[in-house]
Amino acid sequence: MVTGANGYVASWLVKHLLDNGFTVHAAVRDPENKEKIGHLDQAAENANGKIKFFKTDLLKKGSYKDAMEGCELVFHTASPFSMDVKDPQKELIEPAVMGTENVLLTANEVTSVKRIVVTSSCAAIYTDAIDTVNAPGGHLTEDVWNTTASLTYQPYSYSKTLAEQKAWELAKLQDRWDLVTINPSLVLGPALNPKNTTSESVNILKLMGGGELKMGAPKMGVGVVDVRDLALAHYKAGFIPEAEGRYITSAYNTNFVEMSKILLPKYGDQFPLPKKALPKWFLMLFGPMTNKLFTRKYIRNNVNIPWKADNSKIKRELRISFRPMKETLEDSFQVLIDAGILKAK
Repeated sequence: MVTGANGYVASWLVKHLLDNGFTVHAAVRDPENKEKIGHLDQAAENANGKIKFFKTDLLKKGSYKDAMEGCELVFHTASPFSMDVKDPQKELIEPAVMGTENVLLTANEVTSVKRIVVTSSCAAIYTDAIDTVNAPGGHLTEDVWNTTASLTYQPYSYSKTLAEQKAWELAKLQDRWDLVTINPSLVLGPALNPKNTTSESVNILKLMGGGELKMGAPKMGVGVVDVRDLALAHYKAGFIPEAEGRYITSAYNTNFVEMSKILLPKYGDQFPLPKKALPKWFLMLFGPMTNKLFTRKYIRNNVNIPWKADNSKIKRELRISFRPMKETLEDSFQVLIDAGILKAK
């Protein structure tokens, strides 16, 4: 079973499962909405596996039971991802924590379940780039937990932290199924559903290509992973018996300026991509006026600070090798052009 099966990451995971001949129980909000699930039907048509859709609701107790029956492996990918929220408790914390609780408690009732793979996030490990520098050894590892996010500061990171903690808490209360978590950094790459161009990750490339950052980009440290590699990481976490614990799933330690420079040779003539970094003093002065999320604290903790994470565990244990960042960025950017979201100048 895959929760949020028509999501950005889950769609590629479902495709992997279908291509390898599995029957996938796709848990979605509305199985009748062909615009949202048509790409999964298409993936099943060309594959050896089969897909069955189930209507589910993250916050409705018992709504996953039918979908989970008969499944040994559960992938829980469904979770809200939005930075701009009015009520973080209601829009982020409750769906993330209660949704995780709902799925895992259902697994306690369904005796076929042997493993659950939960999509967590590097946001459950850190809040700001400065946290990666301050971590033991100067980089993130799977042993580190986020202790700096809160309901009032970076509530998305806080929601991911609480949800993953809840998952481990519930896993320890039973011994029939085991838990593996996948902790991705910023996810980029083409969506399997071409209509899905609304993810927060994609917004960064929209800003870069749309001209909003033509004067320069903030040199903010981030990790990047390709959505296709991330789906494969989920798949392997499900099927490699020795997989255990958390897995930082991040291919590259980078920043927004470096990302733009990688795109410039191919797209720089047609799109107003940023060519340089904006000074930190300038952002401190004007950032809070242009974007309420861009507070002085946020700028202080992220701009001109490198982002560092150790991805050796996933490479070693799940035998993951990541595709070049250039391929990820160019494929992502091209999708926005093809969808008419970015138009050449």
